[in-house]
Amino acid sequence: MNSRFLTLNVKDFAKGLLVAVLTAVVTIIYNTVQASSLDFDWKAIGTVALASAIGYIVKNLFTNSNNEIFKKENKK
Repeated sequence: MNSRFLTLNVKDFAKGLLVAVLTAVVTIIYNTVQASSLDFDWKAIGTVALASAIGYIVKNLFTNSNNEIFKKENKK
């Protein structure tokens, strides 16, 4: 079940962590291909991962349980 508008649950944070990890992996692969070497810029990777996780969590904060962004819950 999705969280309600302006609320978050544990599932949102778990998915945010998954997005952060996947973004970090993609960033490492991208940097490796661009530089043609396996040098890690941990500050850049961490910044991109943190920004993507925060973006995902903020998006979920403003999404209601029907996956509608910036709309309050429908009253039934």
